[in-house]
Amino acid sequence: MESTKLSLEGFTKKPSAPTRKSASPAPAVVRRPIATNSRIRQDEQYRKDMYLAFVNNALQQKLNGNSEPYDELVGQFDPKRFDQESTPQTSQLRFWILALSHVVSRLERPHASLVEAIVNVPWTTMDSASVKSFTVFFGMLLSAKPEYLSLVLGKVAQGFTHQSGLQALDSAVPEGSSKPLTRRVVYDRLHSLLQHVLSLIPTLSSTLLPLLVHNFPHKRQSQVSQATYIRNLLRISGYCPELADKILATIVDRAIQIDVEIQVELEGLEDDEGDDTNLEQDLFEIDPFDTLIGQDGESSDSDSDDEDGGNLSDITSDGEEDLEEAQDVPTNVQHIQEMVTKLDAILTLVFDHFHHLHCAEPTSSSRSSSVSLELPPLPPISSPISPLVTPSLPLFPPSSPSPVLLALPPPPPQTPAARAALRRTQFHTLLAIFDRTILRTFKSRYTQFLLFWFASLDAELADLFAGVLVERALLRPDAPAVTRAAAASYIGSFVSRARYVDRDGARRVVTVLCGFLAAHLDALADNHSAAENTVWYAIAQAVFLIFCFRWRDLLEDEELVLEELGTRKWMPALDVLHRVVNAPLNPLRVCSQNVVMQFARVAHATNFLYCFTILEANRRSADDVTRRGRDAELHTFFPFDPYKLPKSGPYIQAVYREWASVAIGGDDDDEDGDEDREDENDRHESKSHETPACLAIPRAIQAQEGEDDDPTGLGQSLNAMSISPQAPIRAMVSA
Repeated sequence: MESTKLSLEGFTKKPSAPTRKSASPAPAVVRRPIATNSRIRQDEQYRKDMYLAFVNNALQQKLNGNSEPYDELVGQFDPKRFDQESTPQTSQLRFWILALSHVVSRLERPHASLVEAIVNVPWTTMDSASVKSFTVFFGMLLSAKPEYLSLVLGKVAQGFTHQSGLQALDSAVPEGSSKPLTRRVVYDRLHSLLQHVLSLIPTLSSTLLPLLVHNFPHKRQSQVSQATYIRNLLRISGYCPELADKILATIVDRAIQIDVEIQVELEGLEDDEGDDTNLEQDLFEIDPFDTLIGQDGESSDSDSDDEDGGNLSDITSDGEEDLEEAQDVPTNVQHIQEMVTKLDAILTLVFDHFHHLHCAEPTSSSRSSSVSLELPPLPPISSPISPLVTPSLPLFPPSSPSPVLLALPPPPPQTPAARAALRRTQFHTLLAIFDRTILRTFKSRYTQFLLFWFASLDAELADLFAGVLVERALLRPDAPAVTRAAAASYIGSFVSRARYVDRDGARRVVTVLCGFLAAHLDALADNHSAAENTVWYAIAQAVFLIFCFRWRDLLEDEELVLEELGTRKWMPALDVLHRVVNAPLNPLRVCSQNVVMQFARVAHATNFLYCFTILEANRRSADDVTRRGRDAELHTFFPFDPYKLPKSGPYIQAVYREWASVAIGGDDDDEDGDEDREDENDRHESKSHETPACLAIPRAIQAQEGEDDDPTGLGQSLNAMSISPQAPIRAMVSA
């Protein structure tokens, strides 16, 4: 064995001799191409035979109990060896991989350390010939030995993270490449390997998914880390449709985690934007995928804090340990802005992904290419070493790009029928995620807009979403009241804000909701507490909100919109609102006072209903401490409040109804006689701004002393119509 080792080492140094000879002056007869090529072929064939013989002997000796040649073989894949001469080492590695490709069926459990060493080789940073050799080897290995699936796929999944590029700084970057090596090239090669293995083993998706989830960056990691991994996940969903639904659910789950951690509205950060706004806009000025390997170590300072924390990579580990970590993170303006920026980047990537699949033209000409999912073909990386070609190994010629190495995202469906089918499939996936996660997450502020935008692609989808919300709120008596009330909040906010919900759609929803209100009143006993009627109050509040935005569509004749107030005729279903407002349940007391006051103003301005007498009576009775202790107020969030995230905002603007588009002219003309009463009631509006944007049903009304009056007209109070309670930013800073 010693002689074999020496002869092998001596032989591996022979190829360098022709290179030195060709560089020095020599007779023309020595440099004849035919003689040189023939000699190289003979040398390479001899080498391959020697490497293959050594590998066979080492594997057999390991099974026989002699580990010396086996350990020497494992040592050939030690990354520390690359610190010396990268090019010769790359050449030798390629010979070893070619030899091992012939004997993959012999790699038993005792040889697991050899496979681990090969997997840990930074092969994605090597020359293209070596990359092809490793790709073919892994495909053959996993086809013959499925027990190594988790090991190889785990390394691939880890390679999709932003940290993997930082960990490759000490690897052998190929010398003499025609183009610098970027992260994009590394990710392309990993996708190529994964797609190649998928073509060989179609059932490996069940093994791959847990590994992808495990390597998802922790929510504390930087925006670049989150976006890099998500871009790679979305690309995987393109060529592995079996995982598309699960990948989307994983991304939405991460968005929800970040969304609920944001404790204040974006409006509360406007005073502190300054330099942070510029930072937010510049984070993706240079695409992280185009960053050169070895030159971006300082671009992700926030990532380095989590580099060694293995538990921070598991999306399912956000339990007690993470809650304890969250308590150590200062809740200040900078932290909130960083979380908002992460959420904005994540949602932008998902919107871009959907847009790429379902829309022919970009939403905005200003859309940054930094979040594009389309990646260019793998750049060729030249190597001074000729690729090895053997009859038994399917290597690709260096003059043409490898079909295995070009793993671009698939183009969107071309036919209308195919696009419609894909839309329906993805929307049902989003609905399942909504029903399982989003609907039950009451502090979510922006993630639900994924469904809001997707429903705008087709009137059928919008009608389906409205139907699902109505069914969740009205037709599931066994569901928790808090979930049904949340669904009612979604109904009111969706119909009010979605511009693509037409007149007929709004009227259908209002008719169903009013029918529920009437049926509940007909079956109602006299003595019922607010807690026993939570869903009814939530439905009433949804109708109040829809009326504020869509009252023109609720008229019986559209032509009467511009007629005198007294001639307006409303759709018959709205007649029940007179009973609702005057019912013993007194929804004007229990529903959110912000919504109640806005409904009262619009109803009065449109000559539909006069509510201020009841509001005044409620105000006076609320002064009674005993009554105030028994009453409850419905505090609910409004899931489709104005969208303020800057990067993803353009997707929502085109399909979102602002109050300015439906405001009533001359709002104050009809309110002169009621200003005093409204000013008194407006004092209670600021209460909702002292509580977090969540669902707390029921909740006792707490009187606040010393509040200033806030006399605002109809147009002013509904100008933004952001009626989700929000906590002042100063409270977050002082917390």
